[in-house]
Amino acid sequence: MADVETTKSLNGLLNGIAQIVYYNNAEITEELLKNELYPDLTQEEFCAMHEKMKGLLKSIAAANMDQAQLEAFLTAQTRKQGTGSVSAEQAAALSRFWKSHRARVRESLLGQSRWEPGLKGLTWRVDLQTSASRGGAANIPVALVELELGRAGEDSDFVCLEFDEAKVNQVLKKMAEIQESINTIVHRS
Repeated sequence: MADVETTKSLNGLLNGIAQIVYYNNAEITEELLKNELYPDLTQEEFCAMHEKMKGLLKSIAAANMDQAQLEAFLTAQTRKQGTGSVSAEQAAALSRFWKSHRARVRESLLGQSRWEPGLKGLTWRVDLQTSASRGGAANIPVALVELELGRAGEDSDFVCLEFDEAKVNQVLKKMAEIQESINTIVHRS
């Protein structure tokens, strides 16, 4: 029965750390975790365990470890001697936690690392310009592009662009250069 309680407490601690560090849940605090999960530990013992688990979780998340990497990492941690070592139960809890939370933690890290708004949407159409404001040629095709920019959970900004045929060709040429650069980097790796 003690093993079940230990496992539940470890899972709760890892989930609590993730809520604080990766999901920005202000309702979860270290004090709450200690009082709910480890009321029998002293504050010093809890802080040591909390910091160890938080450090391990941050290392795993920063490296975005797959199962093979995680297994090797946790094996090395269990073989360590001294206070920094990880028990087999802790390693198993970390493994289960990472298996179920990897994608969500990764998405959170990516979201936290973006400083600028990103492209949320793009719409386009081609229109015929029926008259020019300065008496120029009419019935010229123009491409209208609307970009939706913003961060997740925030209101979007919209940018409208108008391109004539020459500008569309320039954009396509630049996109081809970008694709070529990406292909060069990817095939080199």
